[in-house]
Amino acid sequence: MCGIVGFYNVFQECGSSLSATVGGMLDRIVSRGPDSQGVWADNQFGLALGHRRLSILDLSVAGHQPMVSPCDRFVLVFNGEIYNHKSLRESLEGKSDCALSWRGHSDTETLLVSFAAEGIEATLRAASGMFALALWDRHEKQLTLARDRFGEKPLYYGWVGEAFVFGSELKALRAFPGWEAELDGGVITNYLRYGCVGGERSIYRDVFKVPPGGSLTLSQRQLSSRVRPSPRIWWSSLNEAAIMQDVAEPDSVFASDIEQVLYGAVGRMMEADVPLGAFLSGGVDSSLIVALMQKQAARPVKTFSVGFDDPRYDESSQAAAVAAHLGTDHTTLRATARMALDLVPRLPQLYDEPFADSSQLPTCLIASLTREHVTVALSGDGGDELFGGYNRHLWGPRVWEKVSCLPLSSRKALASLIQAVPAGGYDRMMALLARVLPSHFQIRTFGEKLYKLSDVLSCESFSALYTDLASMNRNPGSLLNREIHASKFEYASMPELELFSQAEWMMLMDTLTYMVDDVLVKVDRASMASSLEVRAPFLDPAVFRAAWQLPLSQRVGQGEGKRVLKEILYRHVPQPLIERPKMGFAVPLDDWLRGPLREWAESLLTPSSLSSLPMLDAKAVKGLWQEHIAGRGHFAQQLWAVLQLLAWVQEWKPRVSI
Repeated sequence: MCGIVGFYNVFQECGSSLSATVGGMLDRIVSRGPDSQGVWADNQFGLALGHRRLSILDLSVAGHQPMVSPCDRFVLVFNGEIYNHKSLRESLEGKSDCALSWRGHSDTETLLVSFAAEGIEATLRAASGMFALALWDRHEKQLTLARDRFGEKPLYYGWVGEAFVFGSELKALRAFPGWEAELDGGVITNYLRYGCVGGERSIYRDVFKVPPGGSLTLSQRQLSSRVRPSPRIWWSSLNEAAIMQDVAEPDSVFASDIEQVLYGAVGRMMEADVPLGAFLSGGVDSSLIVALMQKQAARPVKTFSVGFDDPRYDESSQAAAVAAHLGTDHTTLRATARMALDLVPRLPQLYDEPFADSSQLPTCLIASLTREHVTVALSGDGGDELFGGYNRHLWGPRVWEKVSCLPLSSRKALASLIQAVPAGGYDRMMALLARVLPSHFQIRTFGEKLYKLSDVLSCESFSALYTDLASMNRNPGSLLNREIHASKFEYASMPELELFSQAEWMMLMDTLTYMVDDVLVKVDRASMASSLEVRAPFLDPAVFRAAWQLPLSQRVGQGEGKRVLKEILYRHVPQPLIERPKMGFAVPLDDWLRGPLREWAESLLTPSSLSSLPMLDAKAVKGLWQEHIAGRGHFAQQLWAVLQLLAWVQEWKPRVSI
């Protein structure tokens, strides 16, 4: 794993040498690649590429970047891993003079030779892995940026003056001389709704992300005109899912087939020239990955979990039980609230953009612990999206089937009746019932969940229902000044989605949005802050294809999700060790904001701080804070999004205009 940066500036008005400029950009992302640094520059054309290396494969100088192809045409900087690079090498033998003499065994060299022999898009399609890369074609004088299928690795780009700049993180772009980007007010509504800056836009105006499965090429002519190059989508999860459903025959894919494909993906991702381990929460996804790792390992796999001092959020004992059964070498980080709270002031620097998924805190802690022992860790990310693991995949279609037959006016009246009781009142009711109810009937944040149900009752369409269920704040406009229009995004306008059932529709939308914009961003920034590479076997393209050949009933049905994964897992781990309510990677944010984080939060909610973002309705924000402090509702997530935005502005001080 690494970090990449660069720029293309035909006018060469950087204020310093090309190498020095790109070196300054690299200095901002040292944690992504602490092992070495490399720079390559073409003074004639004003192009410079930079690379920070975290050595994983071929630790020798033969894997050093930027790397020039043996045929001298291409120069590459590459962040990521290509898991099938050995088979790609075998297929390249004899196809190109470049392949006659390999200098090492790095996947970077394999990519370069393939670009020369097969072309750029053909190579991207053939490569199985996670990556973000920049390729300079010295013959055509063109710069190509590309990103992996699911967007596991980040890649930002934009203009600073006359220069086209790019990098793995925004902080690298900020280091370019003349950087004066301003906050993009157009992304704030959706940020407050989802807790992240999604899609191709970034928090800065006119700075963008290369889309997952996309590439873009910049020529000298485009550079001179400052026309944003249009990304070309070389792989789409929507198209791939549709194709897989078309080719699938009834009862043609079984649990044993999924296990075989996943076993192969895990095996490929276990290749490394450095110590390797895995995250283990004790849930279905991570337990299955570890079980398949241990089956292929010659010695106990190193596994890692995090446990909190608050038992409501602690899954460490379940993880330890699974580890003991599988015979792994297990380590548990006993995390205190203080350890997590000490991270909070660092979040704007770590995440680079406003980011408000509070599970970022335990993710950072587990990454830091894991890096003390290994350099690479496998995770269970992607299992929920591909195999129907979120509650909404199971209950969303069922609830909509029941409520959509009622008149909208009746549903809204029932929603108003539910909200007549404060959310805290429902919580106190559940606390009383907890004394007599079995544990599996006890519901955490019961009031918040009832309020979410009331919002569902008011939905006018299934796409609106999904938007509400996926939202951190279902009414972001209530925290914005009236001149900022808060709109709902209607996913149903995408005609490709009409091919799928409602549950599949939700799974695909989670793959395209929540996973890309939240889950993978969270894991990348948290792991790279500790120089740890995280690999996700569920996101192997072969696993994706197999998942979408399954009938829905093998993923979601009979009152449960991830049915096929559970069937496979129970061949390796006893069912009682796994079967329990889904907890998630949560923290007691409600309590923290009322307690140890209150002083930090109130320092961000001062009139001067709120005035730095005039698009916020300061009165509404303060009112929500007072409601939360008084215990009259669960508003921690909505407030966390506002607080992270304010903390980010305080850290980076962007230009702000309405």
